[in-house]
Amino acid sequence: MASTTLTGSKSMDILRFATAGSVDDGKSTLIGRLLFDSKSIFEDQLESVERTSADRGEEYTNLALLTDGLRAEREQGITIDVAYRYFATPRRKFIIADTPGHLQYTRNMVTGASTADLAIILVDARKGILEQSRRHAFLTTLLKVPHLVVAVNKMDLVDYDQQVYEQIVDEFTAFASKLEITDLTFIPISALHGDNVVERSGNMPWYEGSSLLHHLEHVHIASDRNLIDVRFPVQYVIRPHASTDPELHDYRGYAGQVAGGVLKPGDEVVHLPSGLTTTITHIDGPNGSVEEAYAPMSVTLRLADDIDISRGDMIARPNNRPEVAQDLEAMVCWMTPDRQLSPRMKLLVKHTTRTARAMVKELHYRLDVNTLHRDEAATGLGLNEIGRISLRVTQPLFVDDYGRNRLTGGFILIDEATHNTVAAGMIIGAK
Repeated sequence: MASTTLTGSKSMDILRFATAGSVDDGKSTLIGRLLFDSKSIFEDQLESVERTSADRGEEYTNLALLTDGLRAEREQGITIDVAYRYFATPRRKFIIADTPGHLQYTRNMVTGASTADLAIILVDARKGILEQSRRHAFLTTLLKVPHLVVAVNKMDLVDYDQQVYEQIVDEFTAFASKLEITDLTFIPISALHGDNVVERSGNMPWYEGSSLLHHLEHVHIASDRNLIDVRFPVQYVIRPHASTDPELHDYRGYAGQVAGGVLKPGDEVVHLPSGLTTTITHIDGPNGSVEEAYAPMSVTLRLADDIDISRGDMIARPNNRPEVAQDLEAMVCWMTPDRQLSPRMKLLVKHTTRTARAMVKELHYRLDVNTLHRDEAATGLGLNEIGRISLRVTQPLFVDDYGRNRLTGGFILIDEATHNTVAAGMIIGAK
Protein backbone atom coordinates (compact mmCIF):
# COMPACT_ATOMS: atom_id res chain seq x y z
CA MET A 1 0.00 0.00 0.00
CA ALA A 2 2.87 2.33 0.67
CA SER A 3 6.59 2.53 1.24
CA THR A 4 7.50 1.15 4.61
CA THR A 5 10.92 1.82 6.09
CA LEU A 6 12.82 -1.33 6.93
CA THR A 7 15.66 -1.73 9.40
CA GLY A 8 18.54 0.42 8.22
CA SER A 9 18.31 2.96 5.46
CA LYS A 10 16.70 0.78 2.78
CA SER A 11 13.07 1.41 1.87
CA MET A 12 10.85 -1.14 0.14
CA ASP A 13 7.33 -1.02 -1.22
CA ILE A 14 4.64 -3.36 0.02
CA LEU A 15 2.07 -4.32 -2.60
CA ARG A 16 -1.17 -5.80 -1.33
CA PHE A 17 -3.02 -7.72 -4.00
CA ALA A 18 -6.12 -9.91 -4.06
CA THR A 19 -6.89 -12.77 -6.42
CA ALA A 20 -10.39 -13.62 -7.56
CA GLY A 21 -12.07 -15.70 -10.22
CA SER A 22 -14.58 -18.44 -10.81
CA VAL A 23 -14.22 -21.85 -9.21
CA ASP A 24 -11.37 -23.91 -10.72
CA ASP A 25 -9.90 -20.94 -12.60
CA GLY A 26 -6.59 -21.66 -10.87
CA LYS A 27 -6.21 -18.92 -8.25
CA SER A 28 -4.54 -21.14 -5.67
CA THR A 29 -2.31 -22.75 -8.32
CA LEU A 30 -1.24 -19.30 -9.52
CA ILE A 31 -0.27 -18.18 -6.02
CA GLY A 32 1.51 -21.48 -5.43
CA ARG A 33 3.42 -20.93 -8.69
CA LEU A 34 4.38 -17.37 -7.64
CA LEU A 35 5.63 -18.64 -4.28
CA PHE A 36 7.43 -21.62 -5.84
CA ASP A 37 9.09 -19.87 -8.79
CA SER A 38 10.13 -16.87 -6.68
CA LYS A 39 11.69 -19.32 -4.19
CA SER A 40 9.48 -18.06 -1.35
CA ILE A 41 8.61 -21.42 0.22
CA PHE A 42 10.59 -23.64 2.57
CA GLU A 43 11.77 -27.11 1.60
CA ASP A 44 9.57 -28.77 4.23
CA GLN A 45 6.50 -26.96 2.81
CA LEU A 46 7.32 -28.23 -0.68
CA GLU A 47 7.92 -31.76 0.62
CA SER A 48 4.55 -31.69 2.38
CA VAL A 49 2.79 -30.57 -0.81
CA GLU A 50 4.61 -33.21 -2.88
CA ARG A 51 3.65 -35.89 -0.37
CA THR A 52 -0.01 -34.82 -0.27
CA SER A 53 -0.14 -34.66 -4.08
CA ALA A 54 1.24 -38.22 -4.29
CA ASP A 55 -1.22 -39.46 -1.65
CA ARG A 56 -4.07 -38.05 -3.72
CA GLY A 57 -2.81 -39.85 -6.83
CA GLU A 58 -1.98 -36.66 -8.71
CA GLU A 59 0.70 -36.92 -11.40
CA TYR A 60 2.23 -33.53 -10.63
CA THR A 61 3.03 -31.41 -7.59
CA ASN A 62 -0.24 -29.57 -6.84
CA LEU A 63 0.97 -26.07 -5.98
CA ALA A 64 -2.59 -25.05 -5.05
CA LEU A 65 -2.09 -26.95 -1.79
CA LEU A 66 0.35 -24.22 -0.67
CA THR A 67 -2.58 -21.84 -0.22
CA ASP A 68 -5.58 -24.14 0.28
CA GLY A 69 -4.89 -24.47 3.99
CA LEU A 70 -8.31 -25.39 5.34
CA ARG A 71 -9.06 -29.09 5.40
CA ALA A 72 -12.47 -28.47 3.84
CA GLU A 73 -10.79 -26.61 0.99
CA ARG A 74 -8.33 -29.43 0.34
CA GLU A 75 -11.07 -32.04 0.36
CA GLN A 76 -13.34 -30.08 -1.99
CA GLY A 77 -10.55 -28.56 -4.09
CA ILE A 78 -12.01 -25.05 -3.72
CA THR A 79 -11.15 -21.91 -1.76
CA ILE A 80 -13.75 -20.98 0.89
CA ASP A 81 -11.88 -18.49 3.06
CA VAL A 82 -9.46 -15.62 2.55
CA ALA A 83 -5.94 -17.07 2.68
CA TYR A 84 -3.17 -14.52 3.23
CA ARG A 85 0.34 -15.24 2.02
CA TYR A 86 3.53 -13.19 2.13
CA PHE A 87 6.55 -13.23 -0.14
CA ALA A 88 9.24 -10.85 -1.34
CA THR A 89 11.53 -10.23 -4.27
CA PRO A 90 14.53 -7.88 -4.31
CA ARG A 91 12.24 -5.13 -5.65
CA ARG A 92 9.14 -5.38 -3.48
CA LYS A 93 7.30 -7.14 -0.65
CA PHE A 94 3.90 -8.70 -1.32
CA ILE A 95 0.83 -9.56 0.75
CA ILE A 96 -1.58 -11.81 -1.15
CA ALA A 97 -5.25 -12.28 -0.30
CA ASP A 98 -6.51 -15.42 -2.04
CA THR A 99 -10.28 -14.85 -2.11
CA PRO A 100 -13.11 -17.30 -2.92
CA GLY A 101 -14.91 -17.47 -6.24
CA HIS A 102 -18.32 -18.71 -5.05
CA LEU A 103 -21.24 -16.27 -4.93
CA GLN A 104 -21.93 -17.31 -1.33
CA TYR A 105 -18.49 -16.05 -0.29
CA THR A 106 -18.88 -12.49 -1.63
CA ARG A 107 -18.23 -11.19 1.90
CA ASN A 108 -14.84 -12.95 1.91
CA MET A 109 -13.87 -11.27 -1.33
CA VAL A 110 -14.95 -7.88 0.01
CA THR A 111 -12.77 -8.50 3.07
CA GLY A 112 -9.74 -9.53 1.00
CA ALA A 113 -10.00 -6.77 -1.60
CA SER A 114 -10.88 -3.88 0.73
CA THR A 115 -7.22 -3.13 1.49
CA ALA A 116 -5.75 -4.25 -1.84
CA ASP A 117 -3.72 -2.04 -4.17
CA LEU A 118 -4.28 -4.42 -7.05
CA ALA A 119 -6.67 -7.25 -7.93
CA ILE A 120 -5.98 -10.20 -10.20
CA ILE A 121 -9.07 -11.70 -11.81
CA LEU A 122 -8.41 -15.11 -13.33
CA VAL A 123 -10.33 -16.16 -16.41
CA ASP A 124 -10.25 -19.74 -17.73
CA ALA A 125 -9.20 -19.48 -21.39
CA ARG A 126 -11.53 -22.39 -22.26
CA LYS A 127 -14.62 -20.84 -20.64
CA GLY A 128 -14.09 -17.14 -21.33
CA ILE A 129 -15.78 -14.35 -19.35
CA LEU A 130 -18.31 -15.81 -16.91
CA GLU A 131 -20.91 -14.18 -14.67
CA GLN A 132 -18.52 -14.52 -11.73
CA SER A 133 -15.77 -12.73 -13.68
CA ARG A 134 -18.09 -9.75 -14.17
CA ARG A 135 -19.14 -9.82 -10.52
CA HIS A 136 -15.54 -9.80 -9.32
CA ALA A 137 -14.69 -6.93 -11.66
CA PHE A 138 -17.62 -4.94 -10.32
CA LEU A 139 -16.66 -5.65 -6.70
CA THR A 140 -13.08 -4.49 -7.27
CA THR A 141 -14.36 -1.19 -8.68
CA LEU A 142 -16.90 -0.83 -5.86
CA LEU A 143 -14.03 -1.25 -3.41
CA LYS A 144 -11.92 1.26 -5.40
CA VAL A 145 -9.01 -1.13 -5.99
CA PRO A 146 -6.74 1.10 -8.11
CA HIS A 147 -5.19 -1.53 -10.41
CA LEU A 148 -6.83 -4.52 -12.10
CA VAL A 149 -5.06 -7.40 -13.88
CA VAL A 150 -7.04 -9.93 -15.91
CA ALA A 151 -4.93 -13.10 -16.06
CA VAL A 152 -6.19 -15.38 -18.82
CA ASN A 153 -5.21 -18.74 -17.36
CA LYS A 154 -4.91 -22.27 -18.76
CA MET A 155 -3.58 -21.04 -22.10
CA ASP A 156 -1.84 -24.43 -22.39
CA LEU A 157 -5.27 -26.07 -22.72
CA VAL A 158 -6.14 -23.95 -25.78
CA ASP A 159 -2.73 -24.52 -27.43
CA TYR A 160 -1.61 -20.99 -26.53
CA ASP A 161 -4.00 -19.64 -29.17
CA GLN A 162 -3.67 -15.87 -29.62
CA GLN A 163 -7.18 -15.58 -31.05
CA VAL A 164 -8.75 -17.12 -27.93
CA TYR A 165 -6.86 -14.65 -25.75
CA GLU A 166 -7.79 -11.62 -27.86
CA GLN A 167 -11.45 -12.59 -27.90
CA ILE A 168 -11.47 -12.63 -24.07
CA VAL A 169 -9.64 -9.29 -24.00
CA ASP A 170 -12.22 -7.71 -26.30
CA GLU A 171 -15.19 -9.09 -24.34
CA PHE A 172 -13.83 -8.01 -20.96
CA THR A 173 -12.83 -4.55 -22.26
CA ALA A 174 -16.39 -3.99 -23.50
CA PHE A 175 -17.79 -4.90 -20.07
CA ALA A 176 -15.15 -2.83 -18.25
CA SER A 177 -16.22 0.29 -20.15
CA LYS A 178 -19.35 0.34 -17.93
CA LEU A 179 -17.22 0.40 -14.77
CA GLU A 180 -14.81 2.91 -13.25
CA ILE A 181 -11.52 1.09 -13.86
CA THR A 182 -8.46 3.35 -13.79
CA ASP A 183 -5.77 0.80 -14.73
CA LEU A 184 -6.53 -2.44 -16.61
CA THR A 185 -3.89 -4.96 -17.77
CA PHE A 186 -4.29 -8.33 -19.54
CA ILE A 187 -1.72 -11.15 -19.28
CA PRO A 188 -2.04 -14.66 -20.84
CA ILE A 189 -0.66 -17.31 -18.47
CA SER A 190 -0.53 -20.97 -17.54
CA ALA A 191 -0.30 -21.19 -13.76
CA LEU A 192 0.20 -24.96 -13.94
CA HIS A 193 3.27 -24.74 -16.18
CA GLY A 194 4.47 -21.28 -15.18
CA ASP A 195 4.04 -19.56 -18.55
CA ASN A 196 4.25 -15.75 -18.12
CA VAL A 197 3.92 -16.05 -14.34
CA VAL A 198 7.47 -15.31 -13.19
CA GLU A 199 9.32 -15.56 -16.52
CA ARG A 200 8.20 -14.65 -20.04
CA SER A 201 6.99 -17.71 -21.93
CA GLY A 202 8.41 -18.92 -25.22
CA ASN A 203 5.07 -20.62 -25.93
CA MET A 204 3.38 -17.26 -26.63
CA PRO A 205 5.79 -15.25 -28.80
CA TRP A 206 2.83 -13.15 -29.98
CA TYR A 207 2.46 -11.67 -26.45
CA GLU A 208 4.73 -8.65 -26.08
CA GLY A 209 3.89 -7.62 -22.51
CA SER A 210 5.63 -8.45 -19.23
CA SER A 211 5.25 -11.49 -17.01
CA LEU A 212 2.80 -11.28 -14.13
CA LEU A 213 5.50 -11.00 -11.46
CA HIS A 214 7.34 -8.31 -13.42
CA HIS A 215 4.09 -6.33 -13.60
CA LEU A 216 3.49 -6.78 -9.86
CA GLU A 217 7.03 -5.61 -9.13
CA HIS A 218 6.80 -2.49 -11.27
CA VAL A 219 3.17 -1.29 -11.06
CA HIS A 220 3.24 2.26 -9.67
CA ILE A 221 1.30 2.52 -6.41
CA ALA A 222 2.85 5.52 -4.63
CA SER A 223 0.44 7.96 -6.29
CA ASP A 224 -2.56 5.85 -5.21
CA ARG A 225 -2.14 7.09 -1.65
CA ASN A 226 -3.91 10.29 -0.63
CA LEU A 227 -1.00 12.58 0.27
CA ILE A 228 -3.14 15.73 0.23
CA ASP A 229 -5.73 15.30 2.98
CA VAL A 230 -4.07 14.94 6.39
CA ARG A 231 -6.06 12.45 8.45
CA PHE A 232 -4.77 11.05 11.76
CA PRO A 233 -7.37 9.12 13.80
CA VAL A 234 -6.17 8.97 17.43
CA GLN A 235 -5.97 5.40 18.67
CA TYR A 236 -4.33 5.76 22.06
CA VAL A 237 -3.09 8.51 24.39
CA ILE A 238 0.37 7.72 25.81
CA ARG A 239 1.06 9.05 29.30
CA PRO A 240 3.91 6.98 30.90
CA HIS A 241 3.31 8.11 34.52
CA ALA A 242 5.03 5.09 36.04
CA SER A 243 8.25 5.57 34.10
CA THR A 244 11.48 5.91 36.10
CA ASP A 245 12.89 8.20 33.40
CA PRO A 246 12.28 11.80 34.61
CA GLU A 247 12.18 13.03 31.00
CA LEU A 248 9.02 10.99 30.44
CA HIS A 249 7.07 12.37 33.39
CA ASP A 250 5.58 15.11 31.26
CA TYR A 251 5.35 13.03 28.07
CA ARG A 252 1.98 13.15 26.32
CA GLY A 253 1.73 11.50 22.92
CA TYR A 254 -1.11 10.59 20.61
CA ALA A 255 -0.63 7.25 18.87
CA GLY A 256 -2.32 6.09 15.70
CA GLN A 257 -1.97 5.16 12.05
CA VAL A 258 -1.74 7.91 9.46
CA ALA A 259 -4.80 7.60 7.21
CA GLY A 260 -3.86 10.32 4.73
CA GLY A 261 -1.55 13.21 3.94
CA VAL A 262 1.95 13.93 5.21
CA LEU A 263 2.73 15.10 8.76
CA LYS A 264 5.93 16.91 9.81
CA PRO A 265 7.16 18.61 12.99
CA GLY A 266 6.19 22.28 12.85
CA ASP A 267 2.94 21.64 10.94
CA GLU A 268 -0.18 23.42 12.16
CA VAL A 269 -3.01 20.98 12.80
CA VAL A 270 -6.57 21.08 14.07
CA HIS A 271 -8.13 18.73 16.61
CA LEU A 272 -11.62 17.39 15.98
CA PRO A 273 -14.19 17.61 17.44
CA SER A 274 -13.00 20.64 19.50
CA GLY A 275 -11.77 22.66 16.51
CA LEU A 276 -8.72 23.85 18.48
CA THR A 277 -5.49 24.38 16.52
CA THR A 278 -1.97 23.55 17.63
CA THR A 279 1.43 22.59 16.21
CA ILE A 280 3.21 19.23 15.93
CA THR A 281 6.46 19.37 17.92
CA HIS A 282 7.71 15.80 17.51
CA ILE A 283 6.78 12.63 15.61
CA ASP A 284 7.93 9.41 17.27
CA GLY A 285 8.20 6.17 15.31
CA PRO A 286 8.99 2.63 16.51
CA ASN A 287 12.74 3.34 16.26
CA GLY A 288 12.85 6.95 17.42
CA SER A 289 11.98 10.35 15.95
CA VAL A 290 10.97 10.63 12.29
CA GLU A 291 11.00 13.72 10.08
CA GLU A 292 7.71 12.94 8.35
CA ALA A 293 4.83 10.49 8.60
CA TYR A 294 2.47 9.29 5.87
CA ALA A 295 0.01 6.44 5.33
CA PRO A 296 0.15 3.69 6.47
CA MET A 297 2.82 4.53 9.08
CA SER A 298 1.99 4.06 12.75
CA VAL A 299 3.44 6.92 14.80
CA THR A 300 2.97 8.99 17.95
CA LEU A 301 2.42 12.74 17.62
CA ARG A 302 3.46 15.23 20.26
CA LEU A 303 1.73 18.60 20.19
CA ALA A 304 2.67 22.08 21.41
CA ASP A 305 -0.51 22.61 23.44
CA ASP A 306 -2.34 20.53 26.02
CA ILE A 307 -5.66 19.70 24.41
CA ASP A 308 -8.19 17.22 25.73
CA ILE A 309 -7.72 14.49 23.10
CA SER A 310 -8.97 10.92 23.37
CA ARG A 311 -9.40 7.78 21.28
CA GLY A 312 -11.68 8.32 18.30
CA ASP A 313 -10.71 11.97 17.80
CA MET A 314 -9.14 13.17 14.56
CA ILE A 315 -6.16 15.39 13.77
CA ALA A 316 -6.28 17.19 10.40
CA ARG A 317 -5.26 20.44 8.71
CA PRO A 318 -7.09 23.64 9.74
CA ASN A 319 -8.08 24.38 6.12
CA ASN A 320 -8.58 20.78 5.00
CA ARG A 321 -10.94 18.99 7.32
CA PRO A 322 -13.01 15.85 6.87
CA GLU A 323 -16.79 16.05 6.89
CA VAL A 324 -18.21 16.03 10.40
CA ALA A 325 -21.37 14.01 9.94
CA GLN A 326 -24.06 12.01 11.70
CA ASP A 327 -26.06 11.17 8.57
CA LEU A 328 -24.29 8.91 6.08
CA GLU A 329 -25.14 7.54 2.65
CA ALA A 330 -23.28 4.29 2.07
CA MET A 331 -22.99 1.08 0.09
CA VAL A 332 -22.87 -1.93 2.40
CA CYS A 333 -22.15 -5.63 2.00
CA TRP A 334 -24.15 -7.68 4.51
CA MET A 335 -22.00 -10.42 6.06
CA THR A 336 -24.09 -12.49 8.45
CA PRO A 337 -26.63 -15.28 7.89
CA ASP A 338 -28.14 -14.77 11.36
CA ARG A 339 -30.38 -11.80 10.48
CA GLN A 340 -31.19 -9.43 7.64
CA LEU A 341 -30.38 -5.75 7.40
CA SER A 342 -33.63 -3.83 7.53
CA PRO A 343 -34.79 -0.24 8.09
CA ARG A 344 -34.92 0.92 11.75
CA MET A 345 -32.29 -1.69 12.72
CA LYS A 346 -29.91 -0.51 15.46
CA LEU A 347 -26.22 -1.41 15.24
CA LEU A 348 -22.78 -0.23 16.27
CA VAL A 349 -20.66 1.52 13.66
CA LYS A 350 -16.85 1.39 13.88
CA HIS A 351 -15.22 4.08 11.77
CA THR A 352 -11.42 4.48 12.02
CA THR A 353 -10.88 4.47 15.82
CA ARG A 354 -14.33 5.74 16.82
CA THR A 355 -17.26 3.48 17.71
CA ALA A 356 -20.80 4.83 17.99
CA ARG A 357 -24.37 3.59 17.96
CA ALA A 358 -26.26 3.87 14.70
CA MET A 359 -29.62 3.20 13.09
CA VAL A 360 -30.42 2.20 9.52
CA LYS A 361 -32.79 4.96 8.40
CA GLU A 362 -33.55 3.65 4.94
CA LEU A 363 -32.66 0.92 2.45
CA HIS A 364 -32.68 2.62 -0.95
CA TYR A 365 -32.04 -0.45 -3.09
CA ARG A 366 -30.47 -3.86 -3.25
CA LEU A 367 -27.88 -4.23 -6.01
CA ASP A 368 -27.64 -7.31 -8.22
CA VAL A 369 -23.87 -7.56 -8.59
CA ASN A 370 -24.20 -9.73 -11.68
CA THR A 371 -26.50 -7.48 -13.73
CA LEU A 372 -25.93 -4.17 -11.83
CA HIS A 373 -29.74 -3.92 -11.56
CA ARG A 374 -31.06 -1.86 -8.63
CA ASP A 375 -34.00 -3.46 -6.83
CA GLU A 376 -35.71 -0.47 -5.19
CA ALA A 377 -38.53 -2.68 -3.88
CA ALA A 378 -36.15 -4.65 -1.62
CA THR A 379 -37.06 -4.61 2.06
CA GLY A 380 -33.82 -6.09 3.42
CA LEU A 381 -30.32 -7.36 2.70
CA GLY A 382 -29.38 -10.99 3.30
CA LEU A 383 -25.99 -12.70 3.52
CA ASN A 384 -23.54 -11.49 0.81
CA GLU A 385 -26.04 -8.97 -0.60
CA ILE A 386 -25.02 -5.39 -1.37
CA GLY A 387 -27.19 -2.31 -1.18
CA ARG A 388 -27.35 1.42 -0.56
CA ILE A 389 -28.51 2.65 2.84
CA SER A 390 -28.93 5.83 4.87
CA LEU A 391 -27.37 5.61 8.33
CA ARG A 392 -27.95 7.87 11.35
CA VAL A 393 -25.13 7.89 13.94
CA THR A 394 -25.51 9.04 17.56
CA GLN A 395 -22.25 11.03 17.57
CA PRO A 396 -20.37 12.84 14.81
CA LEU A 397 -17.91 10.90 12.66
CA PHE A 398 -15.03 12.50 10.75
CA VAL A 399 -15.42 11.09 7.26
CA ASP A 400 -14.42 11.38 3.62
CA ASP A 401 -16.02 9.78 0.60
CA TYR A 402 -14.68 6.25 0.10
CA GLY A 403 -13.46 7.18 -3.37
CA ARG A 404 -11.21 9.87 -1.86
CA ASN A 405 -9.89 7.95 1.14
CA ARG A 406 -10.59 4.26 1.69
CA LEU A 407 -9.58 4.45 5.38
CA THR A 408 -11.74 7.42 6.42
CA GLY A 409 -14.45 6.44 3.93
CA GLY A 410 -14.89 2.85 5.12
CA PHE A 411 -16.57 1.41 8.20
CA ILE A 412 -17.95 -1.79 9.66
CA LEU A 413 -21.29 -2.46 11.33
CA ILE A 414 -21.38 -4.55 14.50
CA ASP A 415 -24.22 -6.43 16.19
CA GLU A 416 -24.73 -4.83 19.63
CA ALA A 417 -25.70 -8.11 21.27
CA THR A 418 -23.08 -10.49 19.88
CA HIS A 419 -20.36 -7.96 18.91
CA ASN A 420 -20.00 -9.82 15.60
CA THR A 421 -19.18 -7.84 12.46
CA VAL A 422 -22.31 -7.93 10.30
CA ALA A 423 -21.48 -5.56 7.42
CA ALA A 424 -18.75 -3.57 5.68
CA GLY A 425 -19.63 -0.14 4.36
CA MET A 426 -18.31 2.47 1.93
CA ILE A 427 -19.36 6.09 2.44
CA ILE A 428 -20.65 7.82 -0.71
CA GLY A 429 -22.07 10.93 0.95
CA ALA A 430 -22.35 12.64 4.33
CA LYS A 431 -24.22 15.55 5.92
